[in-house]
Amino acid sequence: MDQELLVEHLFQTLISGDRISARRIVQEILNEGISPEQITHEVYWPVLEMINTLFRADQLSTLAHHYGIRLLRSLVDQAQVRYSQQPARRRRIVSFCGTSEADELAGQLVADLLEADGYEIYFGGGGVANDEILAEVGERNPDVLLMFASGPSDAPNIRQLIDSIRSVGACPEMQIVVGGGVFNRAEGLAEEIGADLWAKDPATLIGKLASETDRRATPEQHTVGRHRRIKKTAAA
Repeated sequence: MDQELLVEHLFQTLISGDRISARRIVQEILNEGISPEQITHEVYWPVLEMINTLFRADQLSTLAHHYGIRLLRSLVDQAQVRYSQQPARRRRIVSFCGTSEADELAGQLVADLLEADGYEIYFGGGGVANDEILAEVGERNPDVLLMFASGPSDAPNIRQLIDSIRSVGACPEMQIVVGGGVFNRAEGLAEEIGADLWAKDPATLIGKLASETDRRATPEQHTVGRHRRIKKTAAA
């Protein structure tokens, strides 16, 4: 499988809104014996990132962006039902994301992969207020709170959410994980806001969740973002 060629081919098909050709490309990949999970990791995710990157740079029209996101969502939905279900890990994840359609798609894509990998996952999407997330954390008592593929405007709210969770001591054993979206574009932001773990893409996230279950931010890291904000304010 020539990954770069496939990504470019599917990308061009998606942004043109050609639904029949897009499904034909995917079927051809499946006929080569490539698993749905591999297609999602190596084709769908890079295509989604390409669509988002070009749209943010004003190199893609709104119509092309909408064609691409909506058609890609249908392909992701179809892939999910073909995933091989792994044994239960007995770990619960509550997940949220940014409010844009692209963020929602990225969050859904990750939630689907994590569920297939054996996690019990609850995906709330975007636009959920922090007080509702706090209440859900208290109700579900998850092993992981995942904020994946959030937009720039969501970062301050996530920071406030993490501060609130730390200050009230909610679910002290819970791991707070972020990734994708603005966290890929702003180096050091995940650590600055006090996240325990972060990942740039679904494959890295799945690997880290499995291998770094005990990783936690230190008490010093819990407040590093606050200290930096104080210094920035003083400098201003």
